[in-house]
Amino acid sequence: MTKTILITGTSSGYGKAITEHFLAQGWKVIATMRRPGTAGFSGDTSRLRVLPLDVTNEASIAALFETAGPIDVLVNNAGIGAVGAFEAMPMSLVRQLLKTNTIGAMAMCQAVLPQMPARRSGIIVNVTSSVTLDAFPLAAAYTASKQAIQGFTGSLAHELAYFDILVKLVEPGYAPTTNFGANAIIPFDQLLPGEYADFAKPIMKGFATPALTTREIDVAEGVWNAVHDVTGRLRFPAGPDAVALAEAQ
Repeated sequence: MTKTILITGTSSGYGKAITEHFLAQGWKVIATMRRPGTAGFSGDTSRLRVLPLDVTNEASIAALFETAGPIDVLVNNAGIGAVGAFEAMPMSLVRQLLKTNTIGAMAMCQAVLPQMPARRSGIIVNVTSSVTLDAFPLAAAYTASKQAIQGFTGSLAHELAYFDILVKLVEPGYAPTTNFGANAIIPFDQLLPGEYADFAKPIMKGFATPALTTREIDVAEGVWNAVHDVTGRLRFPAGPDAVALAEAQ
């Protein structure tokens, strides 16, 4: 029987790549985004459904699961970015990061769970970031939003193992080709007071010329490996830079 995977945040970047990868492998895919129709998917889309979802809205989440039907795998990929000096970040931005990246993923987990324990099967994959693997400057609030999901996922994996439900982490590295910057609520230059300029210059130069980077397909393959893992492994770094950071720990 063809399995069904539901993926959040699929309008671009990692989410779009994950969608196309699973479609290519013969899965049924439910791709969700805030504004359906804003992304075109390549390949055979006969097994694809695109549904609206705002992970920060409880009514939107409830409506999604009423429409989606049974789900074998949930991938929490939706997220927003923010880079800049923490001193300059409005607390409204910090709350929005947590609401989307942290509470949004947790709410999706809670919404999908009623259908999984009864049949004693199901997989949840939470996509975080390589910022959880090492401390990165100018990303304090964003890191907090992702580190919270790291801890949440580890605990949830223990909790749901009793019901034969698997919970996994995929930790992508830095991908300059994604829309991370475009998804930022406030542009970077507005979150960098003048006194931080000298500090930030070498950091931004490093972002512009990284030694290792992650491709969207690296993350798609990381999710694929997590979904098909039978070893009990929790964490799956995705991309050569993320793998290097994980191995250095």
